[in-house]
Amino acid sequence: MALSAKEIRELKPEERKQKLKEFREELMHERGVAAMGGSPPSPGKIHQLRTSIARLLTVIAEEKEKKYE
Repeated sequence: MALSAKEIRELKPEERKQKLKEFREELMHERGVAAMGGSPPSPGKIHQLRTSIARLLTVIAEEKEKKYE
């Protein structure tokens, strides 16, 4: 589930954006379940999703910096 920075860099820019969208939707769902009082199936899933989103955003920002150098 969690992507490493190496795996993210191997993705095409369109695939990165799609993964980011998927992770954000899944995070919203997991937070909704937690807010309703339900226990998440995996307690570390929210943390894992947030970490993957941060990695994706970091790689995207690095690519933008490279582009403008």
